[in-house]
Amino acid sequence: MAQRVSAPKIAPDGYAALVAVEKYLHQCGLEERLIHLVKMRASQINGCAYCLAVHSRDARRAGESEQRLYLLDAWHEAPIYTPRERAALAWTEAVTRIADTHAPDEAYEALRPHFTDKEIADLTILVGMINLWNRIAISLRSQPAVEPRAA
Repeated sequence: MAQRVSAPKIAPDGYAALVAVEKYLHQCGLEERLIHLVKMRASQINGCAYCLAVHSRDARRAGESEQRLYLLDAWHEAPIYTPRERAALAWTEAVTRIADTHAPDEAYEALRPHFTDKEIADLTILVGMINLWNRIAISLRSQPAVEPRAA
């Protein structure tokens, strides 16, 4: 599949606004590794190859282990995620699948012991933002860079 259009080239002001939200998210106080896990999980659900390629690379650069990235799709069963991460991943799934879940009270209440109100708001903005990026990348057919294979 070929890329359809380049949003940064065609709509630079709109793209710059999205980048400004990203800048905020990376300065809001949420842990960098948590940000990458959330982005990866939403991108897995949405099937966004471009975002999975970008965020798996960024997660590894931030110190995330290969094992935790490989097990992310089965985080419910994998004991290697903290209670805070588990609450964030459950919220990520609920908000990403909002048409089906309507962000249930159980998922929201699971956040409360681990996140402040501001962190819950920031986490929700993060989930919404990665879902927007997924929709842009998938619909415009953004292509992930291919990393050279290790010998």
